[in-house]
Amino acid sequence: MSADTSGRPRRRRMEIFAFLFLTAVLMPAAAVATVGGYGLAVWVYQMLAGPPGPPAR
Repeated sequence: MSADTSGRPRRRRMEIFAFLFLTAVLMPAAAVATVGGYGLAVWVYQMLAGPPGPPAR
């Protein structure tokens, strides 16, 4: 048995693990971080520039 064929099942298992990690952990975390970062940026902007709407008289 050569070294190439003995490593195939382990490589496939690692690829499946990497795919599941990316789809179940990393992408949802990135989505939450993106939306949270945008919300924080809007919040900080509104603290500096004031709330949206027509100016007060």
